[in-house]
Amino acid sequence: MKLGFISPLPPAASGVADYAAGLLAELRRHAQVDVAEAPRPGYDAWIYQLGNNPLHLAAYRAALAEPGITVLHDAVLHHLLLGSLAEREYVEEFAYNYGEWMRDLGGDLWQGRSRSGADARYFQYPMIRRVVERSRAVVVHNPGARRIVEAAVPGARVVEIPHYFVPPRLPGAARETRYRLGIATTDVVIGVFGYLREPKRIRSVLRALDAVPRSRLLLVGRFVSEDMERALQPALGDPRVVRLGRVPEEEFWRLAEITDICVNLRHPTAGETSGIGIKMMGIGQPVVVTDCAENAGFPDCTVMRVDPGEPEVEMLAHYLRLLAESPEMRREVGRLAAAHIAAHHTLERTASSYVDVVRSVLYSGSRGWI
Repeated sequence: MKLGFISPLPPAASGVADYAAGLLAELRRHAQVDVAEAPRPGYDAWIYQLGNNPLHLAAYRAALAEPGITVLHDAVLHHLLLGSLAEREYVEEFAYNYGEWMRDLGGDLWQGRSRSGADARYFQYPMIRRVVERSRAVVVHNPGARRIVEAAVPGARVVEIPHYFVPPRLPGAARETRYRLGIATTDVVIGVFGYLREPKRIRSVLRALDAVPRSRLLLVGRFVSEDMERALQPALGDPRVVRLGRVPEEEFWRLAEITDICVNLRHPTAGETSGIGIKMMGIGQPVVVTDCAENAGFPDCTVMRVDPGEPEVEMLAHYLRLLAESPEMRREVGRLAAAHIAAHHTLERTASSYVDVVRSVLYSGSRGWI
């Protein structure tokens, strides 16, 4: 097989780029795979990696130009299109997805786009109909994303392939890392990693911090919204909060190693599977997640689930206190999480699943859904 591959790749500051680089290397053990900026003739199939921000605009346009296998790391592309289209194009696209009778709503959403990171309406309208219709198959990473795609285009060929995990070589330097950051060995470290945006529920995490008396909060990543950062500034000045910005891979694993509890909430959701959550589970750290369809594939006791909405802060505080007070519970949740990831999220299994999808597309001769 000769495959084309279009995606952001490192050093692009994107979890999708990191995922694509690892997948690309493994796929090359099964087939000839060439990276390109746009589709060209002579390939059996094209694979496109899409996320919900403008870094993925080239891959999105390529997926529309040449039907292929579209990987939706987010099953909501609303923010990608909102940041890439002019007003008239955006409203036309909204009407294409949801009907002429929704055109006025599209106009309202365009006018209110400065609130799109926090307003749930922008997550309720995924705007994926066109790319799904053009795709020969769509790959997603979790049951929630599958549900979103199937609702957008009933009958679409959707394949769920779990997000892969590659076990790292941990540095084994927890004591040194804590000392460097001024964190006592007796402090319970609560970590939030990745782009710090409204759906990560940082405000709720800060409010729940008092539930753990000897706690330090690691905020590792940059704030996407300056307004959000300004609004949280008084709480971010709490001496218990350690802010580090975006860090290189080696430093990420040093920080992961000292994290006693990873908080990985998402609300509203966009059909995403968190690569960071998979990494933390994979190394046996307990992870607290939002109870949503995107996380439904994780068995009970491999994660701690927090209901979104009104109960969020109270439930989060309860689980943080429970885990902080019981190292045995942290170890057991982490052990079950690591065992699940090791069984179902290997890179080899992921690449083989991609090859199966390509073969099924080639066998069926499908050229897309329109």
